[in-house]
Amino acid sequence: MNTFPKETYIERRNQLKKKMGSGLLLFLGNEESSVNFKDNWYPFRQDSTFLYFFGLNMPGLAAVIDIERDVEIIFGDNLTAMAAGRLDFMD
Repeated sequence: MNTFPKETYIERRNQLKKKMGSGLLLFLGNEESSVNFKDNWYPFRQDSTFLYFFGLNMPGLAAVIDIERDVEIIFGDNLTAMAAGRLDFMD
C-alpha cells in the first residue's frame, strides 16, 4: 500500500532522470527472507531505493528506466493490475 499518491513517485523518477541525463538505471527490489529462526519477525522488507522511486512493497520486483527513450519497465511475477495502476502504467 502506498503512502503517497502515484504522482509523487512519477515526479521522483522524473527528477532522477533529469539529474542523470542519460543511460539505463536498474533498480533491484528485495526477495522474501527465509525464516530460519523464531525471532525473524520480518520475512520481507523492500529495498529503500526501490520503494522511494516506485512505491511497490512486494517481493521479487526489479525495474529499469531508459532515460533516452523515456521508458520505465517493472519486472516481476506478482505485479498486479492494481499495483501497475498506482504507477501510472495503467488507468
